[in-house]
Amino acid sequence: MSRIGKQPIAIPPKVQVEIKGQQVFVEGPKGKLNFELPHRTSVKVEDGKVLLARQGDDAQAKALHGLSRALVNNMVRGVSEGFVKKLEIQGVGFKAAVQGKVVNLHLGYSHPINYAIPDQIKVTVEENTKVTIEGPDRQVVGQVAAEIRAFYPPEPYKGKGVRYVGEHVQRKEGKTVQ
Repeated sequence: MSRIGKQPIAIPPKVQVEIKGQQVFVEGPKGKLNFELPHRTSVKVEDGKVLLARQGDDAQAKALHGLSRALVNNMVRGVSEGFVKKLEIQGVGFKAAVQGKVVNLHLGYSHPINYAIPDQIKVTVEENTKVTIEGPDRQVVGQVAAEIRAFYPPEPYKGKGVRYVGEHVQRKEGKTVQ
């Protein structure tokens, strides 16, 4: 049996888990999420815990079992605690600002970059260079952070660009005059 798939998921207080066929609906203080289970897995709620099971013992069924359990666990954690990604912007004149549902980025290009913020995601900017992305869906939070970082990834010579907090950028030595 899958080591991850067989572990029960504890449901924290203020979180409701509802199952309709292969659909799992999770609702909590941070938002609502839903997920459709693969056809080879089943789910049930017992004693304040979510239990996942699989049909079959082949490699694909085992993989889908562990994957489904991890995704449902992330949904439960997301609606109760939420997920956070932090970015920092480095470079002279590089800055960010939130205007309504749009992040306005000035990253050294001849034009500002406007990034539309998806639903259920909250973006805050401190000191014009520290961007915090919060939301209940782990995949969407990571995707938004990756898309903002992709506008100007950190370059290895001066270290300018958008990077995750704590990310180490391998620096290169530039050309030397002989």
